[in-house]
Amino acid sequence: MPDSIILDVQDLKMHFPIRRGLLRRVVGAVRAADGVSFSIRRGETLALVGESGCGKTTVSRCILRAYTPTAGAINFHIGGRTVDLAKLERGELRPLRRHMQMVFQDPYSSLNPRMVVGEIIGEPLRINGMTDPAERRKRVTELMELVQLPAAYYNRFPHAFSGGQRQRIGIARALALNPDLIVADEPVSALDVSVQAQILNLMLDLQDRLGLTYLFVAHDLSVVKHVSDRVAVMYVGRIVELAETEALFARPRHPYTEALLSAAPVPTPGMASTRIVLEREIADPANPPPGCAFHPRCRYATEACRVDTPVPREVTPGHMVACHHADTLELRGVGTE
Repeated sequence: MPDSIILDVQDLKMHFPIRRGLLRRVVGAVRAADGVSFSIRRGETLALVGESGCGKTTVSRCILRAYTPTAGAINFHIGGRTVDLAKLERGELRPLRRHMQMVFQDPYSSLNPRMVVGEIIGEPLRINGMTDPAERRKRVTELMELVQLPAAYYNRFPHAFSGGQRQRIGIARALALNPDLIVADEPVSALDVSVQAQILNLMLDLQDRLGLTYLFVAHDLSVVKHVSDRVAVMYVGRIVELAETEALFARPRHPYTEALLSAAPVPTPGMASTRIVLEREIADPANPPPGCAFHPRCRYATEACRVDTPVPREVTPGHMVACHHADTLELRGVGTE
């Protein structure tokens, strides 16, 4: 594995069994992740985007081993060695958890309402051996200043803070152990737009100062364009397109990506964007259609799309797409007609 790669996910699958009847027999499975592969370089932000139910949160939780994957490899490159997180037992995972942390979507429900801010941020330190209260308080104060929270708030409870301040507390807690990888699961979707910008700018500033690596799970493409270096687009448990952010926004190569981009607001005054409205509902991950899972909603679908599952391939350097017609379609990017 190249030194620049910190995480390499190969053919990751997470199938949740469907049980029915008195004996709770397995009659099927929800394929929340069905052969997901990507890598993340040190210091970069990879955004994982798609509609609700596409499997992006499931992938992030598999990486952190909140879920045990059904199959596949999650190669974490840390400390000069490579560890497959997918195959580790619970006891073997514990020493690695300090190197990968999560920022949650809801900044209120992710904080213990019975603990003050100093205890919330200091809990990872206490669990990992920092038993001296004075030393722990000093480190917590440093973390609060790092996320622009006054040290005077140390003994306040979460209910006394705004949504943006609560998310700063969550970020400080995630940074407590100096992690190498942070998974941010829609970290600004529950916040007001003005506060979103503050939190995003804070995360970018922290990335520059601390050399952080982010897996950024989101559905808001305007946010993704602002923070990410590369974007992976998911549909029904699979990555259908992966590219550098600029290249993907300028010239998408998959019809699903084109539809997502058409829904993004155009920042240029006077320039309207023609929305591509997808017919039908998103495919059922428990019973996906044959061939390309997107073909029932795709206006470019042909017979090949209905029969053969497209294999991900590189159409230009660094631009991967799973579409039979990626070489012939001229798709519309953001702000183009």
